[in-house]
Amino acid sequence: MSYQQIAPPAKIAKYIKSLWVYQSEELGENNLFRLSADGCPGLIFQHDDAGFFYKENKKLPTAFLYGQATKFSEIQLYGKFNTIGIYFHPNALKSIFGLDAQELTDSCTAISQINSKNQNTSELFLNAKSVNNQIEIVCKYLSQQIDQNKFNRACSTDYALQAFASDVQSNSYQQVLNKLALTQRTFERKFLQRIGISPQLFLRISRFQKSVGELKSKRYEKLSDIAFRNGYSDQSHFIRNFKEFAGISPNRFRQEQEIVKNLSISKY
Repeated sequence: MSYQQIAPPAKIAKYIKSLWVYQSEELGENNLFRLSADGCPGLIFQHDDAGFFYKENKKLPTAFLYGQATKFSEIQLYGKFNTIGIYFHPNALKSIFGLDAQELTDSCTAISQINSKNQNTSELFLNAKSVNNQIEIVCKYLSQQIDQNKFNRACSTDYALQAFASDVQSNSYQQVLNKLALTQRTFERKFLQRIGISPQLFLRISRFQKSVGELKSKRYEKLSDIAFRNGYSDQSHFIRNFKEFAGISPNRFRQEQEIVKNLSISKY
């Protein structure tokens, strides 16, 4: 098995956190994977000569776009990995594809359903002779999408995302509202359209993801240290929140084999 994380080209870097490539040459057993809520949408290209992802017994398309997740989910892989993924910034669906982000919350769609011309991109990807060629095709496709849509980024949403990234405490939400001088209703409507979930839920997921980072770092003595540093009222509150977004307890999470960020092989 091989995994690579690749920085995006400069032209599209403000929309994309990273690209990743995961390949497995051997035909392994069918695996169940657990996906944690992470606050970001994404795009996956999978090669039909290898294995395919299934969700709820439904085969996922060759190239599919997925939106925000409000909870953990599970997918199955039948066969080998030959997959390229794009990990977007939270506001990418509107900026790149012109979609209201909430249309894809807890869901996914084939890129051909967004625009029939996108079917050609899937075919080019399948016929590419190397991983580098596949990456070039994917990046060119995203660059073309950005040029075609040319949606202005919403300053209020961008400001909120930056504020929430630096402070995941619940009181940061009111501070953002005060700074933007927007009504709560107006701000939440804009945020739902651009991000796909409410700002309150986004904050909760961001806090969860920060705790995941601390759990992986192993720089703590007990779970309550992580809980209190991230503003949870107590350890039981932290564990309940963790199970909601990861599907398992923090202790079990430490035993999972994470192969790609927020994608783990499930052992339970």
